Amino acid sequence: MLQKIAVDANVNMIYLETILKIIGIAYIAEFGAQISKDAGQGAIASKIELGGKILILAMAIPILTAIIETVIGLIPSS
Repeated sequence: MLQKIAVDANVNMIYLETILKIIGIAYIAEFGAQISKDAGQGAIASKIELGGKILILAMAIPILTAIIETVIGLIPSS
């Protein structure tokens, strides 16, 4: 279903795959952090959350680059 929507919207499939991976990383990091907090390991939980955020940021760089290029392309040059 998501692939059909992406094709209809003329979105590159690489971006859709990256977004789905980012969502998966977010869920896994949150799940790991909650398990660590439940076990009384708050310091480890915060490290898991930080690691998840760093991975998400690293994977989002190509998407952010494409968005910035699109915005720059919309700005009229004088």
